[in-house]
Amino acid sequence: MTIQFLGAAQQVTGSKHLLCVGRRKILLDCGMYQGKGMETDQMNRDLGFEPSNIDYIVLTHAHIDHSGLIPYLYKKGFRGTVVCTPATKDLCSIMLLDTAYIQALDIKWYNQKQRKKHLPVADVLYDAQQAKRCMRLFKTIDYDRDFLLCEGVRLKFTNSGHMLGSAVANFTITEFGETKRLAYTGDIGRPYSHILHSPEPFPQCDYLICESTYGNRLHDRQEVIENELLEIVRDTCVNKKGKLIIPSFSVGRTQEIVYVLNNLYNAGFLPVVDVYVDSPLSVNATEIFRQYTDSLNDEVQEVIKHDPDPFGFNTLHYITDIRDSKRLNSDKKPAIIISASGMLEAGRVKHHVANHIEDPKTTILIVGYCTPTSLGARLLNLAGLGDNPRVFIKDRTEHTISIFGQEHKVRADIRKIEGFSGHGDYKEMIDYLHCQDITQIKHTFIVHGEKEAAEIYKDHLYEAGFRGITIPEKGYSIEL
Repeated sequence: MTIQFLGAAQQVTGSKHLLCVGRRKILLDCGMYQGKGMETDQMNRDLGFEPSNIDYIVLTHAHIDHSGLIPYLYKKGFRGTVVCTPATKDLCSIMLLDTAYIQALDIKWYNQKQRKKHLPVADVLYDAQQAKRCMRLFKTIDYDRDFLLCEGVRLKFTNSGHMLGSAVANFTITEFGETKRLAYTGDIGRPYSHILHSPEPFPQCDYLICESTYGNRLHDRQEVIENELLEIVRDTCVNKKGKLIIPSFSVGRTQEIVYVLNNLYNAGFLPVVDVYVDSPLSVNATEIFRQYTDSLNDEVQEVIKHDPDPFGFNTLHYITDIRDSKRLNSDKKPAIIISASGMLEAGRVKHHVANHIEDPKTTILIVGYCTPTSLGARLLNLAGLGDNPRVFIKDRTEHTISIFGQEHKVRADIRKIEGFSGHGDYKEMIDYLHCQDITQIKHTFIVHGEKEAAEIYKDHLYEAGFRGITIPEKGYSIEL
């Protein structure tokens, strides 16, 4: 068998790894590149393989950087089978459609600018109909079920703890009388989540493909995160009487933040302030979480005993209508606005930031990973909180940033809490990987991390006793 790394190689988004076993072609994830605006358009179109030749897509979870190109493959002739967990299928049914909608808006805006300059226009990668039709190809497998994918290839999903339905894909592959075991972690969750079960040990492998998003850092403890969030709410909404804007991924991150605010509300700690979840996708995703509450962790089960809706409280409002979203920008009352996208690259939150970034009463709170070129990362860098900060001046009124092609003075307070991330830090990931007898692992491939983070993670793995580690470049192929 051979494995070729076609995405998320020395980058965080665009996960795609092509496994070839005999004549069978199995794509591990089918993710979209994100965070670089139209620059990613060509990257997403250049697949590196013929879609109609793919027999299976084994999907570890529903996040768009792992699933977002499935409709594009469908458009280009893919008619194989997408294999995933039931929750992943349900989430994909809303997330892929939402991505098609966002593309349509982005392309419309981009083409307006192109036409004014008499330059070529672009077309969407796929439309809503293709996002709907590709769902017919999905087949679901429960966790811990041994499944015959095709002749000589068995698959088992184990819970990776990263998001609802996320899984480690474990393969047992027999070729020419020899059996080899391959594990692809997808994204690895944290050992403790407010709403999800911890990552579960996965079967022993010979070859390991492992993510490295936070391969160069450690997270704060959960109790520190909750106290810091409460402090930021009080400072912004009570002391400054301003708005707290939280860019958040619609699926997973938003539900966890809402759950924490729900618990603070029930305990009487949350100030009396309106909280808005302003994202149609977040609203739909939360409904799916409600359908899968029996799959959430023991803490949530305890809360449900006295609070039947852990994702709702009296001052919480879910917004779908765009008119209600626009009204938030003219409303002068203190409020918490949770809205997608988490990297501030698209969606309603980008408009909220554009409308409030010059107001010193506003706080923009980044709660997850932002790719280096995203608006979220650029704001963090201006505030001296990013991985690659530019010259940092304490008086940020001297700084401006471009949003929707217009320059804005950065007067809002920029804050960051990383601990809400669904990704484990390097210590948490290595602790998790020690469910393996590492002496039996013949080779480890580090993916889904910026080059610097992957290099540092590689050093940490060596210190932990791992050997035979490669950080593949895009296009790198190896026979196992």
